Amino acid sequence: MKKRNILLLLLTFVLILSGCTVQTKDEGQSTPAPDNNAEQPANTTAPTIEVLGMSANEADLNIIRDQLTKNGFNVKLNIQPDYGSFKSQQDAGNYDVSMSSWTTVTGNPDYAVRSLFTTGGDYSIMSDEEVDQLINQASTQSPEDAVETYKQLEQVLVESKAYIAPLYISLKSQALNKDVLNPESVRLSKSRSLPWEDIDFNDTSKRDQEPLILSQTIPTLTSLDPIKGNDGSINIINTNMNVRLINLTDDDKITSEGSLSYNHSIAEGNSDYYFILRDDINFAKVEDKLAVDSGERVGADDVVFSMNRAKNKDSVPDHRTYTLHEHIQDVEVVEDLASLDAVKVAGSDETVRQALENGLDTPIASLVTDKNQASTKDGKYQVIKLTTTEPFPQVLNYLAHQSAGIVSKKQVESINTYDVAKFDVNKDIPYGDQNTVTEGDQYNNTLYASGPYILSYKNDYEAVFYKNPGYMTGTDHEPNINQVKVRFIQDADSTLAALRSGEIHLFYSVPETKYDVVRSDSKLELQTVQSNAVAYLLFNTANRDVAKSEDLRKAVLHSINQDEFLAYYKNNKEKAYSTLSPLVNTGNELKADPAKVKEFLANYQNSK
Repeated sequence: MKKRNILLLLLTFVLILSGCTVQTKDEGQSTPAPDNNAEQPANTTAPTIEVLGMSANEADLNIIRDQLTKNGFNVKLNIQPDYGSFKSQQDAGNYDVSMSSWTTVTGNPDYAVRSLFTTGGDYSIMSDEEVDQLINQASTQSPEDAVETYKQLEQVLVESKAYIAPLYISLKSQALNKDVLNPESVRLSKSRSLPWEDIDFNDTSKRDQEPLILSQTIPTLTSLDPIKGNDGSINIINTNMNVRLINLTDDDKITSEGSLSYNHSIAEGNSDYYFILRDDINFAKVEDKLAVDSGERVGADDVVFSMNRAKNKDSVPDHRTYTLHEHIQDVEVVEDLASLDAVKVAGSDETVRQALENGLDTPIASLVTDKNQASTKDGKYQVIKLTTTEPFPQVLNYLAHQSAGIVSKKQVESINTYDVAKFDVNKDIPYGDQNTVTEGDQYNNTLYASGPYILSYKNDYEAVFYKNPGYMTGTDHEPNINQVKVRFIQDADSTLAALRSGEIHLFYSVPETKYDVVRSDSKLELQTVQSNAVAYLLFNTANRDVAKSEDLRKAVLHSINQDEFLAYYKNNKEKAYSTLSPLVNTGNELKADPAKVKEFLANYQNSK
């Protein structure tokens, strides 16, 4: 019996060395996860690659480590417990490659690359003239012509210069308690964040008595000012707190449905964009930790103010989204009704006025500049004209992004009285500072929300939101549930346990490794769609040898075997080539190639 056990152990050892299996941490495994802090035998002649990631991605990091080790690298895993710690390590340059991810929440390919890879992009650590030129060229082309340009861009990013190493495309998923929530009311969109206003209980009598309970992993909110953040801590929150000029459908089409606009229109030339505004949204504010109607209508002056500050990198300190809106040239309130009759819709004989009036109960009788004089039932409307720096239809996708949320001109100007150039983080308190909504001595909620919900307060345990009492009342878009609580739960296992026990009602972004657990629970329902989320390795471009050596980066790149990731996730992920992969079919594909790894490593060693 002992001999048989020894033979089985030897066979297992051989299989691991041959790469037939990938040892990773997974639910239900009896084998302990590898100790990433343990001393690993090192090849003194091999380069060491430090891989930075978060504990939530430990399985992926273990796969990456095994693939690199197998191809002749020494690997050091730098695993951080949360996003804040991860970002601190990344900002300090303590990595060779960091495990990164990007979701194109606007549904357009320009967003998939501009912030990440252009010189000076909001999240870019690169500066490459060829990359900049290709991104700008594709942004002005038709979707058909842009495919070849994006193909060239991908080849530069990956094969030619190895700035990134793609891993996989994820599904978008969520699990809900169908005994509590009406599944038909819970939307899952390819790009758009989860709209809270549509969600409803099976028992509608609970709308005012019980909260909708959601979750998210990150408790520290970057900013409640929509232009000052673009990350997982605030994207869904700010999307539900600030209405936009435009929305995306669940399959990434542009729509005015549920937005501040009744209709929108693109004028011939593709540089002028028109929006006819609703008159049934007021800003909400918080008094005694409850939402009240501020009495201030959301109108054209707020739109002009919001768009101008969104496009201006100097409008606020630490502006993180201005590159998304740099194609906006002018935003103005249209005063002359005749001007709408004089302009044709792009590719049509229809006038802009006719397009804006389409489906309205009352046609346009007059245009008003004072938002308080607007009256839909009397045909008095406000119309916004937005002009781009060049023909750029993708601007509409950016206007659907949370950073294009409409804020109150009056309220923001009353809070942001500091000098931007002399902003003192220790003294000045900007609009949207998370400390002002956190329970304690600094609590002083000055938010004005134009969207369906407003954040009342937060603590280390949860954030509490209330329905905006002045949001599209009496329409299909009026929020159903009065209160929403977002619980802060840092890992997937604990979140799933909370869903199964009834502590939360919905788990947004369920990991693929948990699908079977959800499906096995009779009270839960799993929803999945194809997503625009891509995981990839981002190379350090500021220091370390990988910043200097293309050969070293390419050796890492060709060590990556995407088939092993797909196998681990039971084919619930798809192959990627870049962040463009879910949006543009370029035909590019990355293949693991040990021979190329040896070649590039030899080149790197010989150049030292």
